[in-house]
Amino acid sequence: MAFQSTPVDVSVIISTPSGTRADAEPGLHTERRVTPTWTVMQLKSKLETMTGIPPGSQHLRFKAPGQLDQWIDGDDRIIGEWGLIKGCEIEIHDTRPKSARPNFNDLSSVEKYVLPTSTYESLPNSVLAWKKNQKLGRFDPNSVSPEETMYRQAEKDKEEVEKRGISVSSRAVILPSSPPHIRRGTIRFVGPVPTIPYPGVALESDQVANTDPLPIWVGIELDEPTGKNDGTVGGKRYFTCSNKMGVFVKPDKVEVGDFPPLDLEDELLEEI
Repeated sequence: MAFQSTPVDVSVIISTPSGTRADAEPGLHTERRVTPTWTVMQLKSKLETMTGIPPGSQHLRFKAPGQLDQWIDGDDRIIGEWGLIKGCEIEIHDTRPKSARPNFNDLSSVEKYVLPTSTYESLPNSVLAWKKNQKLGRFDPNSVSPEETMYRQAEKDKEEVEKRGISVSSRAVILPSSPPHIRRGTIRFVGPVPTIPYPGVALESDQVANTDPLPIWVGIELDEPTGKNDGTVGGKRYFTCSNKMGVFVKPDKVEVGDFPPLDLEDELLEEI
């Protein structure tokens, strides 16, 4: 009996075409070993586990360096007939209409299990249980509520405003500030900004906004467009300036003084 050598598997790139539209399905691009003696149907059966495309709906396109692309036909033919070489590519086209293809990326219709709060709280090995044991966060008997923290911040801000002489129309620089990174401008607003969220507290609720002291912010119109807004935050306007000329900072980051606007001539003199 003549000796027959075992066919050597060939490393082949397996891909699916990627559309150019924003809603196109993501393409597959991977590599696997293919035995040249497989029939086309055998190959399609193995490709189904990678793509989810049934063999009968697969149309294979063979690509090899230096050769014209070819469509693979005949399910009983041997895949090696197309001249498999390392680095060639088999592109899988799904012949099913788009409406007949299952969409595994759309999770909107997938029923999700939500663990009941009571069940989660009874688990002995959860993060919540660990926090209870360690007396962390809201389980710390000495912890301060977010509302109390906010009230303390509001009192601190008020003291900083008075101590630093912060008032509307005053000139100021934003700290830290050192050459050449000096941001200076004119104070246009001093007061609460409910549209800037405070951790753990709903600042925009009527109850908080109307009855509780809120942290103070200083709105500054900068001399140069290095800001973040035009005096508007969260859709509410607190002062008016050009875009990128406005910024809101905490009082402890403001230094009031006689700071004339920087102009191009001053900058040139500094460089000379």
